[in-house]
Parts: sequence; C-alpha cells; structure tokens
Amino acid sequence: METPAPLAQLLQAVEAGDLTAARTAAAALQRAGAHASQLAAEVLHELRQPLLGVKAYAQLLAEDGAAPGPLRLLLSQVERMEQIVSDFIRLSSERPASQQRLSLAAPIWAAAKHFSINPDSSRISLEVEAPEDITIQGNARLIEQLTLNLLNNARDAMSGRGRVKVVLTTEGASPALYVADWGPGIPEELRARIFEPYVTANKRGTGLGLSVCQRIAREHHARLELAPPSVLRDVPPPATVFRVLFPATDAPPAQKQRLLVVDDEIIIRMVFRDLMGKECEVIEAASAEEALDLLHQAPVDLIVTDKNLPGMSGLELAQQARRLHTGSRVILMTGYPSLVTTQQALELGVVDYLLKPFDDIREVRGLLRSTLARRPAPAPLETDPAMRRVDVLEDNPAAAAQITHALTLVGLEARILTTTELAALAPPAGVVVSWDFSPAYGRKALELGKALAQGAPFVVLAEHLTMETALESLRAGAAACLPKLMSDATALSRELNRAFKREAP
Repeated sequence: METPAPLAQLLQAVEAGDLTAARTAAAALQRAGAHASQLAAEVLHELRQPLLGVKAYAQLLAEDGAAPGPLRLLLSQVERMEQIVSDFIRLSSERPASQQRLSLAAPIWAAAKHFSINPDSSRISLEVEAPEDITIQGNARLIEQLTLNLLNNARDAMSGRGRVKVVLTTEGASPALYVADWGPGIPEELRARIFEPYVTANKRGTGLGLSVCQRIAREHHARLELAPPSVLRDVPPPATVFRVLFPATDAPPAQKQRLLVVDDEIIIRMVFRDLMGKECEVIEAASAEEALDLLHQAPVDLIVTDKNLPGMSGLELAQQARRLHTGSRVILMTGYPSLVTTQQALELGVVDYLLKPFDDIREVRGLLRSTLARRPAPAPLETDPAMRRVDVLEDNPAAAAQITHALTLVGLEARILTTTELAALAPPAGVVVSWDFSPAYGRKALELGKALAQGAPFVVLAEHLTMETALESLRAGAAACLPKLMSDATALSRELNRAFKREAP
C-alpha cells in the first residue's frame, strides 16, 4: 500500500532531522481530519524500528565494556521512549489504560527522578512537595508521564538557569497537582491555544507535550488548566502555573500499617525505620517495658523484637503482647539461635524468626512485607471440652504406639492415620503430625496437619529435631515441635498436654 503523502513527508523529515519540516508535516497530519489519529499511530509504529536499533547497539556496547553510567542512562531513556510511543498509540486509539487506587506521590517522585537525571535539567533547581497520603483512582505510568511532560515544558521555557516547583495538595476533597516555573511566561496570544497539538512558544519543542497531558488528564476525569500565579504563596510569584485538578474522592486515605521494632541497639531500630518507613508507620522501643506501654495505648500490626533485651526478654514481651491483644503477631530476632528458644517461641505463637546479623536486608524486607500482607490468623476454635480425639499422622507402627500411650496418659484418644486420604470429622482436640510422615514428608506434612487440625493446636514430632524443622514448624503455626524419641511416654505425654493446653486428668 502506498504511503500517504503527509506521512511520507513526516518520515522524510524525521530521517533528515529537519524539525521545521517535521512540524509542518505533522501539522498537515493534524488537518487530515478523521484519519489523523490512525496516521499518527502509523508514524509512531515506524519510530519503534530505529528505537529498537539504538537499544540493541547500546546493549552490545555494554557487553564490550563501554562506560556503564552513560549507557545505563541511554538505555533507560530509550526504554522510556518506547513506552511513550506505546502510550501515544494507545491514546490515539482511545483505548483506556488500567487504573487502580494509588498514592499520587509515587509517580510524581518517579517523574522528578527522570527529570533530574536528564543533562538538560542540570541548570534547573527543582523543588517537590508530595505527601504520600493523597490517593486517586488512576494509572501510575500515565500520571508519571503527565508530570514529566509538565516538568520538561517548564524547563524548556527557560533559556538559562531557573526554578521549577511541584506541589501536590488538596482543594477541598479534590487532589490537586501544581507545576510552576519562574520563566518568561506564556505569550498572551498562545494562552487560549496552549493545549492544542503543535502549538508551542519554544523553538526546541514539538508542541505535543501539553496536548498529551490534556488527554491523560481527561482519561483520569481530571481538569488540566493554567492557574493564577497567586495560587502558590511564593515570593516572588511564579510566571506560569499549571494545575491538574482530580475528581474528589470519598475513599478515606489508606491507613498505614503499624510496625513496632523493639531493640536496645539504636542502629538496629534505625535500619528498620529506613527499611520500612515509607511503607508503614514504624514505632520504636528500646526495651520490652517501653514496648508494652505503647501496646497499652494501641495495638500494632506486627512486632519485631530482639530476644535479649535489658530487663524483660523478647519472649516475655511476646507472651505479654498476646495477653493484651490475642491477635498480636511477633517476629523474634536473635544472634544466638537455639532449639530451646525456638521451642519457646513456638509455644508463644511467634510467627517467624530472624537471625542476626542479617545476611541480606532485602530478604528481611521481603519477610516483613509478606507477614504484614497476610491477614492475622483467626483465634483458635473453641473445641468441645468433651472431645478427646487427637488425630495422629504417623506411619511408623512403633512411633504410633508410643504416641497413643502418651495421649492415653493424659486422657486423650489417638486416631492413627497412615495415608493422606482423611475422613472428615468434627474438629479434633489436637493433631500430632510426624515430620517424617512418608505419604507427605516435611512441609507437606505440616500443611496436612494444619488443615486436619481445623484451628485446633497441632504438634510436630521429628525423628531428628533440627533448627530447620523447628523453624519450618514455627512458620506453619505449630503449637510445638518435639523430638519423636523422648526418654519415655510420660515425658512425651507431659509435652503434648502442655501443647494442647488440656487439664490434667
């Protein structure tokens, strides 16, 4: 198919690097009427090919050992150009982008970062005020593009050094984004047409940036407009202020989860503050006593505490915290792990164990995020006091006999299960699961035992009790992890009775 004349002229101008000719050809495309959007999409599709070549050779240069800093910048800009091309094509076809509830601060700060690493921005003093508690229903990538376009527009309006300011605030119930500059201002004859494609007072610009901003704003049901300089209380006032006014939201701002960090070492508390401070409210305590005072005031979503604290220990704190708030979740830290402390942590309902020093701080962050993301486990079901049945997942006849005898000593009855084909019954008084259960070994045995317990306590027995089996059992929510080969049935019965919290017969 023959390439339409306006499109051919634009492609030739792009290849020749003739900005004036490209602007003229682009204006012709704009006047093409109903076919303009389709033609623009075709141009952008063609631009993907040279971008692909630039990206490929930049990657090859990186392999040859070229300076990594400039290449990283080049690759990041090429990838951003590819994304912009995709956005232009999507905008021209009127296909809406996916949207979700998001904090406006994140894409605004991302745009500020991209703006700052551009060498052309080195002469600009950029100020950003963007609190994290202002949210909208929107697309983060498009909001980032809108903000960056406004920043680039402000920078290009100033021929020398200058100042640009970004302010995120609210007007009543409506989130408002302001981008202001102290440049020469917009000529009066262009103010009414500033959002039209190819209209610009800047010789370096294409006149597309603000029209794209307008489309993104409309897609978010927002209003992009010039605002009076007096809207910001800066002295002297800015020359130009763009305002993006988003629709009012009735949804309350998302409340941050609360993380209590208890450690007598201030450096450890600082690490957690910097690690999680942007994601949740980090509360600090230097002792268990101080932590309890804070817990009396209000519950928290997660407690991370050192085991060895001055005065009351971290294990005692875990016990007291669960007495105050039964749903309290605790992660225990220690530099001296042992089976004894792990067993104590299991009995107190500790959800995980952190070993000091941390090998990888990113793994610590991942653990905290995943724990906070999980809903607290529901309180154990109240089992019928008359229920005496304990389900025992054990396929070793000798071990099954010992467990049965130990349960009998405390007035409980064992139902021995040797396969994974389990009959559904009323919730048991408890479950005993063997880590070495052949039909479902290790973690699978834990999952099976937890499911069978239906909220009742479950105990893990391991032939070779190690820190690994104890930690895995702790993370699965076991009430205890015990060695299978105890000295006698009486010792085992005593530990099982304690784990199931039963009255002595």
